[in-house]
Amino acid sequence: MATAIAERLSATGQVNALELRGVTKYFGALAALSDVTLSVRPGERRAILGSNGAGKTTLLNCITGDFFPTSGTIRFFGEDVTTFPAHERIRRGLRRTYQISLLFGGLSVLDNVYLACLGVSRGRFSFLRPRRGDPLLESARALVHAVHLDAVADKKVAELAHGQQRQLEVALALAGAPRFLLFDEPAAGLSPAERGELVAILNSLPSHIGYVIIEHDMDVALRVVESVTLMHEGRIFKEGTPAEIESDPEVQELYLGHRHAA
Repeated sequence: MATAIAERLSATGQVNALELRGVTKYFGALAALSDVTLSVRPGERRAILGSNGAGKTTLLNCITGDFFPTSGTIRFFGEDVTTFPAHERIRRGLRRTYQISLLFGGLSVLDNVYLACLGVSRGRFSFLRPRRGDPLLESARALVHAVHLDAVADKKVAELAHGQQRQLEVALALAGAPRFLLFDEPAAGLSPAERGELVAILNSLPSHIGYVIIEHDMDVALRVVESVTLMHEGRIFKEGTPAEIESDPEVQELYLGHRHAA
Protein backbone atom coordinates (compact mmCIF):
# COMPACT_ATOMS: atom_id res chain seq x y z
CA MET A 1 0.00 0.00 0.00
CA ALA A 2 1.15 3.53 -0.84
CA THR A 3 1.08 4.87 2.71
CA ALA A 4 3.10 1.94 4.07
CA ILE A 5 5.75 2.49 1.38
CA ALA A 6 5.92 6.22 2.16
CA GLU A 7 6.27 5.54 5.87
CA ARG A 8 9.18 3.13 5.27
CA LEU A 9 10.94 5.77 3.16
CA SER A 10 10.41 8.33 5.91
CA ALA A 11 11.92 5.94 8.44
CA THR A 12 15.09 5.70 6.32
CA GLY A 13 15.53 9.48 6.40
CA GLN A 14 13.70 10.61 3.25
CA VAL A 15 11.33 13.44 4.08
CA ASN A 16 7.80 13.13 2.70
CA ALA A 17 6.29 15.93 0.66
CA LEU A 18 3.09 15.61 2.68
CA GLU A 19 2.64 13.85 5.99
CA LEU A 20 -0.69 13.86 7.82
CA ARG A 21 -1.03 12.22 11.23
CA GLY A 22 -4.40 11.76 12.92
CA VAL A 23 -6.02 14.69 11.13
CA THR A 24 -9.56 15.23 12.39
CA LYS A 25 -11.94 18.07 11.53
CA TYR A 26 -15.22 18.83 13.28
CA PHE A 27 -17.88 21.28 12.13
CA GLY A 28 -19.94 21.57 15.29
CA ALA A 29 -20.84 17.99 16.21
CA LEU A 30 -20.17 16.70 12.68
CA ALA A 31 -16.87 14.90 12.10
CA ALA A 32 -15.98 15.71 8.48
CA LEU A 33 -12.58 14.00 8.91
CA SER A 34 -11.69 11.29 11.42
CA ASP A 35 -8.10 10.31 12.22
CA VAL A 36 -6.71 10.63 8.67
CA THR A 37 -3.10 9.48 8.42
CA LEU A 38 -1.46 9.80 5.03
CA SER A 39 2.02 10.16 3.55
CA VAL A 40 2.96 11.30 0.03
CA ARG A 41 6.53 11.11 -1.28
CA PRO A 42 8.24 13.94 -3.19
CA GLY A 43 7.26 13.60 -6.85
CA GLU A 44 4.46 11.14 -6.10
CA ARG A 45 1.12 11.54 -7.90
CA ARG A 46 -1.78 10.52 -5.66
CA ALA A 47 -5.54 10.47 -6.27
CA ILE A 48 -7.97 10.91 -3.39
CA LEU A 49 -11.32 9.47 -4.41
CA GLY A 50 -14.71 9.02 -2.79
CA SER A 51 -18.37 9.88 -3.10
CA ASN A 52 -19.86 13.26 -2.21
CA GLY A 53 -19.50 13.86 1.53
CA ALA A 54 -16.54 11.51 1.89
CA GLY A 55 -14.35 14.35 3.20
CA LYS A 56 -12.09 14.86 0.18
CA THR A 57 -12.41 18.63 -0.19
CA THR A 58 -12.30 19.17 3.58
CA LEU A 59 -9.02 17.24 3.63
CA LEU A 60 -7.65 19.38 0.80
CA ASN A 61 -8.70 22.55 2.65
CA CYS A 62 -6.88 21.38 5.78
CA ILE A 63 -3.73 20.70 3.75
CA THR A 64 -3.82 24.16 2.14
CA GLY A 65 -4.66 26.07 5.33
CA ASP A 66 -8.14 27.16 4.25
CA PHE A 67 -9.31 25.14 7.27
CA PHE A 68 -7.32 24.23 10.37
CA PRO A 69 -7.79 20.69 11.66
CA THR A 70 -9.46 20.20 15.02
CA SER A 71 -6.65 17.81 15.92
CA GLY A 72 -3.72 16.07 14.26
CA THR A 73 -0.63 17.36 12.46
CA ILE A 74 0.24 18.28 8.87
CA ARG A 75 3.84 18.43 7.68
CA PHE A 76 5.05 19.81 4.34
CA PHE A 77 8.52 18.58 3.40
CA GLY A 78 9.22 17.90 7.07
CA GLU A 79 7.99 21.24 8.44
CA ASP A 80 4.97 21.31 10.72
CA VAL A 81 2.50 23.63 8.94
CA THR A 82 -0.61 22.60 10.90
CA THR A 83 -1.34 26.14 12.11
CA PHE A 84 0.20 28.05 9.19
CA PRO A 85 -2.19 30.29 7.20
CA ALA A 86 -2.65 29.53 3.51
CA HIS A 87 -0.26 32.24 2.28
CA GLU A 88 2.60 30.81 4.33
CA ARG A 89 2.07 27.40 2.76
CA ILE A 90 2.05 29.03 -0.68
CA ARG A 91 5.39 30.68 0.16
CA ARG A 92 6.79 27.23 0.90
CA GLY A 93 5.78 25.93 -2.53
CA LEU A 94 2.28 24.48 -2.06
CA ARG A 95 -0.26 25.36 -4.80
CA ARG A 96 -3.85 24.36 -5.51
CA THR A 97 -6.72 24.71 -7.94
CA TYR A 98 -10.37 25.09 -6.91
CA GLN A 99 -13.67 23.53 -8.00
CA ILE A 100 -14.92 27.03 -8.87
CA SER A 101 -12.74 28.98 -11.28
CA LEU A 102 -10.89 31.97 -9.82
CA LEU A 103 -9.85 33.75 -13.02
CA PHE A 104 -9.83 37.34 -14.30
CA GLY A 105 -12.34 37.05 -17.16
CA GLY A 106 -11.62 40.50 -18.58
CA LEU A 107 -7.88 39.86 -18.95
CA SER A 108 -6.07 37.71 -21.47
CA VAL A 109 -4.78 34.21 -20.82
CA LEU A 110 -1.18 35.49 -20.79
CA ASP A 111 -2.05 38.36 -18.43
CA ASN A 112 -3.69 35.94 -15.98
CA VAL A 113 -0.59 33.75 -15.92
CA TYR A 114 1.74 36.75 -15.69
CA LEU A 115 -0.16 38.05 -12.65
CA ALA A 116 0.09 34.61 -11.04
CA CYS A 117 3.86 34.62 -11.60
CA LEU A 118 4.09 38.18 -10.25
CA GLY A 119 2.03 37.25 -7.20
CA VAL A 120 4.57 34.70 -5.98
CA SER A 121 7.62 36.78 -6.89
CA ARG A 122 9.62 39.30 -4.86
CA GLY A 123 8.26 42.09 -7.05
CA ARG A 124 4.63 41.19 -6.41
CA PHE A 125 3.78 44.71 -5.25
CA SER A 126 5.02 46.35 -8.45
CA PHE A 127 2.38 47.98 -10.67
CA LEU A 128 4.68 48.58 -13.64
CA ARG A 129 3.65 47.00 -16.95
CA PRO A 130 5.98 44.17 -18.03
CA ARG A 131 8.66 45.11 -20.56
CA ARG A 132 9.89 42.98 -23.44
CA GLY A 133 12.29 40.39 -22.06
CA ASP A 134 10.78 40.53 -18.56
CA PRO A 135 11.75 37.16 -16.97
CA LEU A 136 8.30 36.79 -15.43
CA LEU A 137 6.65 37.40 -18.79
CA GLU A 138 8.86 34.74 -20.35
CA SER A 139 7.94 32.37 -17.52
CA ALA A 140 4.27 33.11 -18.16
CA ARG A 141 4.65 32.31 -21.85
CA ALA A 142 6.34 29.02 -20.97
CA LEU A 143 3.46 28.07 -18.67
CA VAL A 144 0.88 28.96 -21.33
CA HIS A 145 2.75 26.63 -23.67
CA ALA A 146 2.91 23.87 -21.03
CA VAL A 147 -0.89 23.78 -20.76
CA HIS A 148 -1.42 23.88 -24.55
CA LEU A 149 -2.95 27.37 -24.71
CA ASP A 150 -0.53 29.12 -27.11
CA ALA A 151 -3.27 29.62 -29.71
CA VAL A 152 -5.45 31.60 -27.27
CA ALA A 153 -2.72 33.36 -25.25
CA ASP A 154 -4.01 36.83 -26.18
CA LYS A 155 -7.70 35.93 -25.90
CA LYS A 156 -9.81 37.15 -22.98
CA VAL A 157 -10.45 34.43 -20.43
CA ALA A 158 -14.20 35.08 -20.51
CA GLU A 159 -14.20 33.99 -24.17
CA LEU A 160 -12.53 30.63 -23.50
CA ALA A 161 -14.25 27.27 -23.50
CA HIS A 162 -14.72 25.70 -20.07
CA GLY A 163 -11.99 23.15 -20.73
CA GLN A 164 -9.52 25.86 -21.70
CA GLN A 165 -10.28 27.69 -18.46
CA ARG A 166 -9.46 24.50 -16.54
CA GLN A 167 -6.18 24.24 -18.44
CA LEU A 168 -5.43 27.85 -17.49
CA GLU A 169 -5.98 27.02 -13.81
CA VAL A 170 -3.25 24.40 -14.07
CA ALA A 171 -0.90 27.06 -15.46
CA LEU A 172 -1.72 29.37 -12.53
CA ALA A 173 -0.97 26.58 -10.06
CA LEU A 174 2.42 26.07 -11.74
CA ALA A 175 3.46 29.71 -11.29
CA GLY A 176 6.55 30.27 -9.18
CA ALA A 177 8.09 26.79 -9.43
CA PRO A 178 5.88 24.98 -6.87
CA ARG A 179 7.12 21.99 -4.91
CA PHE A 180 3.73 20.28 -4.73
CA LEU A 181 0.28 20.72 -6.32
CA LEU A 182 -3.28 20.02 -5.18
CA PHE A 183 -5.95 19.67 -7.86
CA ASP A 184 -9.59 19.95 -6.79
CA GLU A 185 -11.73 18.18 -9.42
CA PRO A 186 -9.98 19.63 -12.49
CA ALA A 187 -12.06 17.47 -14.87
CA ALA A 188 -15.43 18.74 -13.59
CA GLY A 189 -17.70 19.65 -16.50
CA LEU A 190 -15.21 18.71 -19.22
CA SER A 191 -16.12 16.99 -22.48
CA PRO A 192 -14.40 13.68 -23.38
CA ALA A 193 -11.97 15.54 -25.66
CA GLU A 194 -11.21 18.10 -22.97
CA ARG A 195 -10.62 15.33 -20.42
CA GLY A 196 -8.12 13.77 -22.78
CA GLU A 197 -6.30 17.10 -23.08
CA LEU A 198 -6.21 17.43 -19.28
CA VAL A 199 -4.75 13.93 -18.91
CA ALA A 200 -2.02 14.78 -21.43
CA ILE A 201 -1.14 17.99 -19.56
CA LEU A 202 -0.98 16.31 -16.14
CA ASN A 203 1.12 13.44 -17.47
CA SER A 204 3.58 15.89 -19.05
CA LEU A 205 4.29 17.85 -15.84
CA PRO A 206 7.94 17.72 -14.64
CA SER A 207 8.53 14.47 -12.78
CA HIS A 208 9.86 16.22 -9.66
CA ILE A 209 6.51 17.97 -9.07
CA GLY A 210 4.21 15.70 -7.12
CA TYR A 211 0.51 16.26 -6.74
CA VAL A 212 -2.68 15.13 -5.11
CA ILE A 213 -5.77 15.12 -7.30
CA ILE A 214 -9.34 14.96 -5.99
CA GLU A 215 -11.60 13.80 -8.76
CA HIS A 216 -15.02 12.28 -9.37
CA ASP A 217 -14.03 11.18 -12.89
CA MET A 218 -12.33 7.86 -12.18
CA ASP A 219 -11.22 7.45 -15.79
CA VAL A 220 -9.20 10.67 -15.52
CA ALA A 221 -7.85 10.10 -12.02
CA LEU A 222 -6.63 6.56 -12.58
CA ARG A 223 -4.71 7.60 -15.72
CA VAL A 224 -2.60 10.32 -14.09
CA VAL A 225 -1.51 8.84 -10.73
CA GLU A 226 0.59 6.04 -9.31
CA SER A 227 -1.29 5.62 -6.03
CA VAL A 228 -4.87 6.00 -4.84
CA THR A 229 -6.48 6.75 -1.48
CA LEU A 230 -10.20 6.05 -1.25
CA MET A 231 -12.20 7.90 1.42
CA HIS A 232 -15.57 7.07 2.94
CA GLU A 233 -17.41 9.05 5.61
CA GLY A 234 -14.33 11.09 6.55
CA ARG A 235 -11.99 8.13 6.89
CA ILE A 236 -9.50 6.34 4.67
CA PHE A 237 -11.29 3.29 3.31
CA LYS A 238 -8.79 1.75 0.84
CA GLU A 239 -5.33 2.46 -0.55
CA GLY A 240 -3.37 0.95 -3.42
CA THR A 241 -2.26 1.33 -7.01
CA PRO A 242 -4.78 2.31 -9.70
CA ALA A 243 -4.95 -1.32 -10.84
CA GLU A 244 -5.56 -2.57 -7.30
CA ILE A 245 -8.28 -0.02 -6.65
CA GLU A 246 -9.98 -0.59 -9.99
CA SER A 247 -10.10 -4.37 -9.51
CA ASP A 248 -11.19 -4.32 -5.85
CA PRO A 249 -14.75 -5.75 -5.58
CA GLU A 250 -15.76 -3.40 -2.75
CA VAL A 251 -14.56 -0.38 -4.71
CA GLN A 252 -16.42 -1.54 -7.80
CA GLU A 253 -19.60 -1.94 -5.80
CA LEU A 254 -19.39 1.33 -3.86
CA TYR A 255 -17.73 3.76 -6.25
CA LEU A 256 -16.79 2.59 -9.71
CA GLY A 257 -19.85 0.63 -10.81
CA HIS A 258 -20.02 -2.62 -12.67
CA ARG A 259 -18.59 -1.18 -15.90
CA HIS A 260 -15.11 -1.37 -14.27
CA ALA A 261 -15.49 -5.00 -13.21
CA ALA A 262 -13.27 -7.56 -14.87
